[in-house]
Amino acid sequence: MYVCICNAITDKQIRQAADAGVRNMWQLQAELGVASNCGACKEHAAEILRENRQQARRIEPEIYCPSAA
Repeated sequence: MYVCICNAITDKQIRQAADAGVRNMWQLQAELGVASNCGACKEHAAEILRENRQQARRIEPEIYCPSAA
């Protein structure tokens, strides 16, 4: 689905950027140009970025530390 109509940026592109290391809207704007024209998509793009970060935290495996006993 298109999130930023001005720059033809999709939710998939935002998720891919987040997976590649983008962590905030400043970085997302620099990487994709999202919300750099009219700004109407800024909140939606930020929400997609937030959701992706939360989901990534849930997926990360826990570190195994054997007990010393």
